[in-house]
Amino acid sequence: MGYESPMPVQEEVIPLLLGEDNDVIALAQTGTGKTAAFGIPILQKIEIDQYHPQALILCPTRELCLQIANDLNDYSKYMDKLRVLPVYGGSSIESQIKTLKRGVHVVVATPGRLLDLMNRKTVDLGLVKNVILDEADEMLNMGFSDSINAILAEVPESRNMLLFSATMPQGIAGITRKYMRNPKEIVIGKKNEGNKNIRHSYYMVRAQDKYLALKRIADYYPNIYGIIFCRTRKETQEIADKLIQDGYNADSLHGELSQMQRDYVMQKFRIKNLQLLVATDVAARGLDVDDLTHVINYGLPDEIESYTHRSGRTGRAGKTGISISICHIKEKGKIKEIERIINKKFEKGEMPSGKAICEKQLFNLVDEIEKVKVNEEEIESLMPSIFRKLEWLDKEDIIKRVVSLEFNRMIDYYKDADEIEVIDERSARKEKGERGERSERGQGGRKTYTAEDGFTRFFLNFGKADGLYPNNLIELVNKCVPGKVQIGKIDLRENFSFFEVDQYESKRVMDLMNGFEIDGRRISVEPAQGAKGEGGGKGRGRSGDRGKYGGDRKKGRDDKSHFYDRFDKSERNSEKPWRRSSSDRFDRKRRSNK
Repeated sequence: MGYESPMPVQEEVIPLLLGEDNDVIALAQTGTGKTAAFGIPILQKIEIDQYHPQALILCPTRELCLQIANDLNDYSKYMDKLRVLPVYGGSSIESQIKTLKRGVHVVVATPGRLLDLMNRKTVDLGLVKNVILDEADEMLNMGFSDSINAILAEVPESRNMLLFSATMPQGIAGITRKYMRNPKEIVIGKKNEGNKNIRHSYYMVRAQDKYLALKRIADYYPNIYGIIFCRTRKETQEIADKLIQDGYNADSLHGELSQMQRDYVMQKFRIKNLQLLVATDVAARGLDVDDLTHVINYGLPDEIESYTHRSGRTGRAGKTGISISICHIKEKGKIKEIERIINKKFEKGEMPSGKAICEKQLFNLVDEIEKVKVNEEEIESLMPSIFRKLEWLDKEDIIKRVVSLEFNRMIDYYKDADEIEVIDERSARKEKGERGERSERGQGGRKTYTAEDGFTRFFLNFGKADGLYPNNLIELVNKCVPGKVQIGKIDLRENFSFFEVDQYESKRVMDLMNGFEIDGRRISVEPAQGAKGEGGGKGRGRSGDRGKYGGDRKKGRDDKSHFYDRFDKSERNSEKPWRRSSSDRFDRKRRSNK
């Protein structure tokens, strides 16, 4: 398979897994040879004549599950009768049950489907000798903590356990304390550090220019073979559709696709029938694709750790790669935070001009013409007719026509296209000031405040007097609204607050948050349409909340406990602390009638 000497993670992990009673925590980036590090020693310890699960590998996504199973099958090519079963949602559970009944040696599983099989009493983990948690941090981020605990409770205490993670969040400490015995920690590089072979750069543009910037970057690298990461399924599909309409060799990969569709897209991408794959963060894990040249972040991820996993798709196995982020000025702080975590500096990119892009593409064509392999035998009989057809053209004319045939469309596009301005903090502040002046003039001297581009501004009926801080507000949104929601500027006042969310998520946020309660007091979220200093989106004053929504605001003022403490207390003392009010339907109707 081309292995000549062990990579650092393999050199450290393999001897430990070959022994007994060795629990290991390995911090290593994607693309460092982790699968072989645990796969080869596990296979060596399998007793082929014993047809029951002897090794269990848990991973977060279907793609990674299949990739690990395929790699283990490759490693065990000369191990007759070895059976490896990938277990994941989206495929036939009846087929997986039949295979388990026939007997398997290694189970590679996503937590949800494995727990389903355990509940059906169709899989027995009582004789498992090795347990591997691959991409443990992502499994915790995806909410698999309870499932992992239920699975590990059924595994013998005498087993070896290996936990692989690219980053080290706090949640992993709970697993290590509960299920691991004096684990040895192996760090390849530095904790949470990114791959040293990846160059990181960013382009800061206005929200309305993000897609045009993406096109320019894709055009500037003619041989690009990469993944474009988006935050939501909707955005992923929209960007993929736009790229396809504009003639790019692209497709999308996200959770709304069926397993068959996902497999089909990934197969096209692996054999390079696709040049660009537009994907959600789910695809950040488990996409073991060789020779990716670029990872493009269409906006930075909500979780800082996700950036490490995104960028880790390129620069694998010692090769170099480029990670590019297209972001706006509000994400400047995230860039600095990522720089601190990965211990690398971002380069600020200059948006390529139309002339530079055309020049790069033309020289790439020239290189391809130089390197093309000519099949003399096949075209020999056709050449006399071709020569006669073109004999009236000299060499220079033929070259010009070949170039024009290939590039007239691109040259025409960039000839008329406006240049995209890469913004910095100074120009952003200047533009924001101009918007404020225009808004102030438009209101007859009264200054109004609007949300940033791409965001919707909301009013919330909780403020500083309730012990509310920005991190509490973010936690509140996350608790009420499933999935990841990008939150913008937060403006806390004494009795109420304003906050911004991604405009594509605004209706969902408002619908899901309204009607929930904290300590018997209902949450109210409305579009902020009033001027600064007004208490609500519909011109309600500072005390307007009390009569309409109930709940004594003085209670919040007198309660010395922190908002977050009361939130935790509510969660502990109630089976469903985030509950809809019984009068919510009537109240919604009353608001809509008004």
